[in-house]
Amino acid sequence: MHYDVVEAQVIGELFFSVKFKDGLSGTVQFLPSYLYGVFEKLKNPEFFNQLQVTNGFVSWGANEIDLAPDSMYEAISQRGEWLLS
Repeated sequence: MHYDVVEAQVIGELFFSVKFKDGLSGTVQFLPSYLYGVFEKLKNPEFFNQLQVTNGFVSWGANEIDLAPDSMYEAISQRGEWLLS
């Protein structure tokens, strides 16, 4: 799909850049208020820095956490960023 992620890179605390298969690129930022439940592990900078792209998804750990690429794509195509708050 066109919203498959092909590249992602940490660029700051709770902040990363992303590029999609069709060339669209932008940024994703987590606000601390979003980091609860399954996302709580991302509070740990060492864990957050393990960001990877797996089968078109941005993920952490052994696919413990991943983000929906379609939602990410939609937000970035409209605003250039996806702010998770």
